[in-house]
Amino acid sequence: MQMYGLIWLTDLRSKMDSIDLLIMLTSAVCHDLDHMGYNNAYQINARTELALRYNDISPLENHHCAVAFEILERTESNIFRNLSTDQYKRIREGIIKCILATDMSRHNEVLNKFKSILPVFDFTNKDHRDVLMTILIKVSDISNEARPMEVAEPWLDCLLQEFFNQSDVEKLEGLPVTPFMDRDKVTKPSSQTGFIRFVLLPLFIELANLFPCLEVLKSKVWRKLFRGLVFVHTNKIRKD
Repeated sequence: MQMYGLIWLTDLRSKMDSIDLLIMLTSAVCHDLDHMGYNNAYQINARTELALRYNDISPLENHHCAVAFEILERTESNIFRNLSTDQYKRIREGIIKCILATDMSRHNEVLNKFKSILPVFDFTNKDHRDVLMTILIKVSDISNEARPMEVAEPWLDCLLQEFFNQSDVEKLEGLPVTPFMDRDKVTKPSSQTGFIRFVLLPLFIELANLFPCLEVLKSKVWRKLFRGLVFVHTNKIRKD
């Protein structure tokens, strides 16, 4: 699991307490619970039950949180039952913050907040730790391209199929078609080069500023971006 790997690589066990680690690991496990395969844009444009329930505000992420806590309230799966009221309150608040931060419409907001505190980052500052946790779950959520090719490729194929299925439904229902999901316009290399360049790499660049040990992962992402750009450029020349 990516979150466990990041915690281990950055030695967060010596920098953050067990409650914060529990928040991050639980959030990582629960952040996509009961995902329907259609993103927030579709939920809102199609006026789904989720969009109506959550007033178009991060409908999927709010749903993932709700389902997580429904499960955690059950006797057989309540891993927090022996914690104090204050500890549970802190954990619930932290999990909600982390899971809501995975809404990609908030990507720049979360990243810019992290960048603003980097020069003065302090592990004893709760606000700083909270922002770091949101960055770490974002990286864990979308860092498939930092994994070895033989691991990343099958997951990427599944993701693209999910995207194409959504765009097909959007066309059938007369809804706005999400551009990066349109099977008639998107290829695997083109989709990933844009995603790595504008979304994933900026996260790794800033995170590596705080944790130099992550330079190796950042370099791996750079290499994948370079290979993708070369492939796209070569294909374009051949077509022209």
